[in-house]
Amino acid sequence: MAAKEVKVYSTPTCPWCRKAKQWLDANKIPYTDFNVAQDHAARDEMVKKSSQTAVPTIFIDGEIVVGFNEPVLKEKLGIK
Repeated sequence: MAAKEVKVYSTPTCPWCRKAKQWLDANKIPYTDFNVAQDHAARDEMVKKSSQTAVPTIFIDGEIVVGFNEPVLKEKLGIK
């Protein structure tokens, strides 16, 4: 099975963003991180796709997870 494309839209000061990225790292899930505090194009993309300004916003193969929701992340990534 091919790896899923994971994008994390976050800010450096967000504790839930750090938790989400630590969880992804611990589960060896590769992801691309976008700092929406500095990257305005990434912020605009996040808002356009999710209609949200909340972080972390995580896209998994285009599906949106807003916030750090471990059970939903496990389900979408196929982790038991």
